Amino acid sequence: MNERKVDVAIIGAGSAGLYAMGKVKQGGKSFVLIDGGELGTTCARVGCMPSKAIIQVAEDYHRPAVFHRFGITGHEGLSIDLPEVMEYVQDTRDHFVDQVLTNSTDDMPPERLIESNCRFIEPTLLETEDGERIRAGAVIIATGSTPIVPAAWERFRDRIITSDEFFELEDLPASVAVIGLGVIGLEIGQSLKRLGVEVTGIDQLQTIGGISDPKVAHAAVEAIGKEFPLWLGHPAEISEESDGKLRVTAGEHSVVVDKVFAALGRRPNLDKLNLEVLGVERDDKGIPAHDINTMQVGELPVFLAGDVSGNRPILHEAGDEGRIAGYNASRDKVVAFKRRVPIHVTFSDPNIIRVGAAFAELDPDTTAVGAMRIAPVGRALIMAKNRGLIHVYADKASGRLLGCEMVAPKGENLAHLMLLAISQQMTVGQLLQLPFYHPTMEEALQSALRDLYRQVQTKNPGPITELETL
Repeated sequence: MNERKVDVAIIGAGSAGLYAMGKVKQGGKSFVLIDGGELGTTCARVGCMPSKAIIQVAEDYHRPAVFHRFGITGHEGLSIDLPEVMEYVQDTRDHFVDQVLTNSTDDMPPERLIESNCRFIEPTLLETEDGERIRAGAVIIATGSTPIVPAAWERFRDRIITSDEFFELEDLPASVAVIGLGVIGLEIGQSLKRLGVEVTGIDQLQTIGGISDPKVAHAAVEAIGKEFPLWLGHPAEISEESDGKLRVTAGEHSVVVDKVFAALGRRPNLDKLNLEVLGVERDDKGIPAHDINTMQVGELPVFLAGDVSGNRPILHEAGDEGRIAGYNASRDKVVAFKRRVPIHVTFSDPNIIRVGAAFAELDPDTTAVGAMRIAPVGRALIMAKNRGLIHVYADKASGRLLGCEMVAPKGENLAHLMLLAISQQMTVGQLLQLPFYHPTMEEALQSALRDLYRQVQTKNPGPITELETL
């Protein structure tokens, strides 16, 4: 059988694969991009972007609930057309997908873009569904991930929605149980509630949004729990009612709903790749052992990138992994790259944030914790969004900032300020020497930092607010 030869074969045309392709092009190497699914990234098609579209609609529709505080009247007559909402979200989604395709695969010649699935025959030999064989100097696996639906729930699959199907809905159900209260479950669950759907949130953990700090977790549950019930600490079970609806039970709680939104995480798309031929150890999710700083699988000329690696399923991290994999796949020597400080943002209201080291990862004996409640913050009061809590962490001895967990309005902005400071290895005192404008939500972070500064041993030479002398 004839074999087509290229320098690099990239399996998967999502964000990670496209970033990898960019690096391979820069390296001057020949390549093929192989994808048998629907083109367009997870972010643009079913993730980051369409979810923000429906979050914005839901937030705007919900906002009049506080208008009476400001003396605004007449909003009681507002109504919403849910099919129109979903059509708007889909149109917005299609715009972002078209942008991705226009800038990536639309003009690719057929010899570069192979629209087919493939599998490994050898570590550097691939075979497509059409029987074409491709011999590559290196292979990048960037096949993404798929929402998890437990096998026991398959008989209810026609009434179970995942993020892959949600943005295709023409209308919304009257009632939903959201099972899994991570980023996706919280964002979609709160949006559904604000659009008039009866929502029940369920998670077998005692926390939501990936928060490990007990006090911050309590603040998150308290804030989100004011909008819809949260059943925590028990796994969900599903059974069928006589009228075709579903009964969802968790511990002593039970509810009958029209649909279940399953947000139990995502599994890597590896099943059909025949990875056994790589001869490397794989974990319980089927992910081959690899170096997260090189993205190399064992000692092979094979690299992982993006959600399929199971590391940090976030767009900018997928981009980083794609760049690392593309760089190494197109060069003779494999290079290790330092990974960025982690940042996690849940676009709920208020935002749920984790930056740098999580509370659970820190040594309580050597870590100082600074706190600020959102309730008295002036800007938050003005916005009628004064719910939440900020915790910031630093090394007690050196004062170096380590991380933060918070539940706060405009938390996405505070998160980036902390991300920059931690990335620059700043101390608490150094960050406090920078200006904080009044009145902003950043002042809430400033107060948490001041509380933290009192607890660390390393201080600035003068008062932390003193201007530098000329």
